[in-house]
Amino acid sequence: MVEREIAEKGYAHPEKLVTTEWVAEHLEDTENVRIVESDEDVLLYEVGHIPNAVKIDWVEELNDPLVRDYISAERFAELMSEKGITPQTKVVFYGDKNNWWATYALWVFELFGHTNTAVMDGGRQKWEAEGRPMTKEVPEFPKTDYPLPRRDDSGIRAFKAEVEEVLGKVGEGVSLVDVRSPGEYRGELLHMPDYPQEGALRGGHIPGASNVPWARAVREDGTFKSAEELREIYEGEAGLSAGDEQVIAYCRIGERSSHTWFVLKYLLGYGNVRNYDGSWTEWGNAVRAPIER
Repeated sequence: MVEREIAEKGYAHPEKLVTTEWVAEHLEDTENVRIVESDEDVLLYEVGHIPNAVKIDWVEELNDPLVRDYISAERFAELMSEKGITPQTKVVFYGDKNNWWATYALWVFELFGHTNTAVMDGGRQKWEAEGRPMTKEVPEFPKTDYPLPRRDDSGIRAFKAEVEEVLGKVGEGVSLVDVRSPGEYRGELLHMPDYPQEGALRGGHIPGASNVPWARAVREDGTFKSAEELREIYEGEAGLSAGDEQVIAYCRIGERSSHTWFVLKYLLGYGNVRNYDGSWTEWGNAVRAPIER
């Protein structure tokens, strides 16, 4: 059953969120539930984490070490086996900075067809603020025999060529949403504020893209805003529509836009929303790629 606190927010798919209370009640249900921490700060887990939570390192465990792409189906199956996850396991993600990388890890899991997933609303911030237990103990679970999955990028991932194909249709059933900071969108910055300005030769945004910084989707306590509040932002202000033929979100390397992808797909129920993970480090470095400022 969907928790009342989540249900009252009016989401299209409330089952994709759980509360900190739900997680606290399921800490020992390790046969059916796996709690996964995925952070921008990859050392946070070692400082302390939710009891029985495992760590997914977005750099070392989800990305191919040579090719700019995600791990192979074989490696994903091995990773699931190592974490004690089966295809039936409900995987609940949480992390730092408004669940920024937690939604990224969830998105990668769903590329491999593992859709029995959810996010802990409020993430690490809310769990800690409530004074809930933390531990440095790393749990060990029996290895599983996770079958080789079939990775399917077509439904939720967009590539540069596909973005180029829809440029002439923006505003006519196609929407692009740039979830970076306003400074990046305007071409004044090449990275988020207070980060090294690196990663692209040109600044600006993809022609026709609306700008909705990703973190506007959450409240001060790290929980997601209600569906009504989200619709006001994405539809009332940015002009997106759940009836769009397709919506493509992007940022700098695809992590912030995975957060917006989660909001649009699961909280607002958009039927065809994809994450362009090549994002600005690809577009801003591509020869003759059109740019607006």
